[in-house]
Amino acid sequence: MGGNATYVLEKKRGSIMENEKNKLIQFKNVVKDFDGQIVLKGIDLDIYENEFVTLLGPSGCGKTTLLRILGGFLEPTEGQVIFDGQDILKLPPYKRELNTVFQKYALFPHMNVYDNIAFGLKIKKMSKDIIEQKVMKMLKLINLEGYEKKNVTLLSGGQQQRVAIARALVNEPSVLLLDEPLGALDLKLRKEMQYELKRIQQEVGITFIFVTHDQEEALTMSDKIVVMKEGEIQQVGTPQDIYNEPVNRYVANFIGESNIVPGRMLEDKKVRFDDITFDCVDVGFKENEPVDVVIRPEDIDIVPVDQGKMTGTVENVLFKGVHYEVMVETVPGTHVTVNMHVRKNENILSEDGKEAISANDFYLDLEDMKDIDDKEIVARADAQAWNPQTDEYISIKVDTDLKEEIGEYSVTFSTGSGLQVTRKIWVIDQRVVENKKANEAVSAFNFFKSKDEISESPALDTDLKTWANAQGWKLDNEEETIDLSVDYDFDPENITEGVYKVTFWTTGREFKIHTTDFVEEGKEVGLTFFPEDIHVMEKMGF
Repeated sequence: MGGNATYVLEKKRGSIMENEKNKLIQFKNVVKDFDGQIVLKGIDLDIYENEFVTLLGPSGCGKTTLLRILGGFLEPTEGQVIFDGQDILKLPPYKRELNTVFQKYALFPHMNVYDNIAFGLKIKKMSKDIIEQKVMKMLKLINLEGYEKKNVTLLSGGQQQRVAIARALVNEPSVLLLDEPLGALDLKLRKEMQYELKRIQQEVGITFIFVTHDQEEALTMSDKIVVMKEGEIQQVGTPQDIYNEPVNRYVANFIGESNIVPGRMLEDKKVRFDDITFDCVDVGFKENEPVDVVIRPEDIDIVPVDQGKMTGTVENVLFKGVHYEVMVETVPGTHVTVNMHVRKNENILSEDGKEAISANDFYLDLEDMKDIDDKEIVARADAQAWNPQTDEYISIKVDTDLKEEIGEYSVTFSTGSGLQVTRKIWVIDQRVVENKKANEAVSAFNFFKSKDEISESPALDTDLKTWANAQGWKLDNEEETIDLSVDYDFDPENITEGVYKVTFWTTGREFKIHTTDFVEEGKEVGLTFFPEDIHVMEKMGF
C-alpha cells in the first residue's frame, strides 16, 4: 500500500509542477491527410518548457509526421501549431526556434568534428572567437574534448550521433527534435546514449521531443510519454503513469510485458475475472461494466497453494539472467475433437445441364430436434441447387423421415423439375465436454464435406466451426458463449478423400510471472498479488 500512496503523491506533484511550467508548444486539432489517407486524426497535445517528451508508437502511427509538422517540413491539413504563444505554421523551418537530429546524422564527411559543429554558426556569420567558445562548450557537453580535428567518418556511431546533437544544440534552439536517433546504433551503444541524451537535456535545460517505437527508450529517458496508435493519442503521462496505469489494452501491451484478462467491474473497487472476485483500487466504472484487467509479471508472487488468491500449474520455466520467467496455467483450456469426413465432389446434374444439386450427410443432437425445420436441415446439409450456366440459385424442397429419436434417417433434397439427391442424418445424444475448473463446456459434431467445399472456403476456421456446429459456453450461464479456436493438420489446397481430425478449443488462461525464485515445471502453486497491483482498463476494440 505504501508504494501505491507514493505513486499517487508523485502524480499529484507532477501535475502541480506541470501547471507551474509554461506551455511551450500546443498542437490543436492537427489533422494530416496524404492522398485521402488520414494519418493524424485531430491531435491535441501540450508540451511544456524543459520537458523530455517522447512520441511512442509503432511504424505508421503518425509520430514522425507530427514531428515533421512541428519542424516545418510538412503542413497539416487542418489545425494549429502554437509555439510560445505564436502560430508558427506559416514560418519556414529555418525561422523556427528548433533544430532536428535525424536517424541518419547527415554529418558533412569532408569536414572535421569542429567544422561540423560550427557550420550553423558560420552561416550566421558569427565572429571566430564566439564560434570557438560555443564549439568548445559543446565538445565538453558531449564528452568529445580533444576530438575537434578528427575526421567524422573515423568516429564510432555513438560519437557521430553526439556530434550531430552538438551541431543542433550549438544554435541554442528552444526545442530539439530527435527522430529515432538511436535506431542505427547497436544495443550497447543505444543503452549508453539513452543516459547520455537525458544528461545532455538536463544540462542544457531545453525541451527535447523524441520519436521512437522502443518502449525501453521511452521509459528510460522521458518526463512525459505520448503513446500513439493509427494517428490518435491513446495516453499521455509520466513513465510511471503509462506503465502502472495504462488506460487500455493497447497501451498495456505496448509498454512492458503484461498479463491482460477480460473482466467485469462489479462496483467501485470490486472486479471479477476468471470467476473470482478481487479487491482493487479502481473507481469510476459503471456497475457490471466489461473491462480489461492488467497485472504486470513482476507484481505476481508464487506462494503455496493454500496461500494463493488463484491456483495453477507451472507450465514452463525460462531463466532470463536476472530472473526466471514462469508460465502458470490457472484456467485449463477445454477441447473437443471431431472427425471430418472428406468425400469426392458429388454434384448431380440434370440431363439438359441446366440444373445441379448437392448436399452432405450430417449429425444432429437429439436436443436440437425440438426446433428443427426445413431451413435448418438445408443449412446443416449445406444443400444447394443452381444453374451451372448462370450460377443462379434454385429453390429446393425437403423430404425426410426424421424423428425425435436416436437413429439413422434419410433426407431428400429436390428441385421443382424433379432433380434430387438423398443423404443421411444421424441423430445422436451428443457428448458435451465439461471443464468445471474453467466453468465452461464445449461440443462439436463429426461432419462430412467435399474436397471443393474445403479448398474453396474463404474463411476456413469460421466454416469449420459452422460445419461442426462447434459451440462453447459457461456452465453457470448457458447464454454466455465462449470463443473457440480451431486446430487441424491438413492442407486445404491439397486435401484428399479420407477422415481428418479437427479440434475446437478454448484458450484457457496462463499468467506470466517474473521471480528470482526457481520453481519446478508441473508443480501446483498459488498466485497472489495486492489490490493495487490490479489495474482495470476500459475495454477497447481493434
